[in-house]
Amino acid sequence: MTRDELEALIEDRYGVRADYPFEEDFTTGVFRHGTGGRWFALAMSISEKRLGREGSAMLDVVNFKCAPEVIESIAGIEVGIYRAYHMNKTHWLTVSLAECDSDTVEWLLGISYELTRPKIKGRRRA
Repeated sequence: MTRDELEALIEDRYGVRADYPFEEDFTTGVFRHGTGGRWFALAMSISEKRLGREGSAMLDVVNFKCAPEVIESIAGIEVGIYRAYHMNKTHWLTVSLAECDSDTVEWLLGISYELTRPKIKGRRRA
């Protein structure tokens, strides 16, 4: 999957486009629930060295929030899935878009979206 394909998928499925909140960084896109809402995906381009690999190639990656048990079961085991770069490694993972299959990216996107969606507060009973 390419970065453009990921962005199109997120816009089609959730109606969300990336915003770029980091000064002078116009490549790191944040996907969030509503204006100023919680992040469910962070797309960026990083050196493969940041993932503990040798080489200096730039990779398009995306960070997704996941349950710790999911992260434990796939990070470093499945191709293209790593413990999160630059985020909490217990609750986030990093996916190399070029290496990970599209079905897995879509599955992880759905998990991340659901885990970060705003909670609906119930009505109080008198």
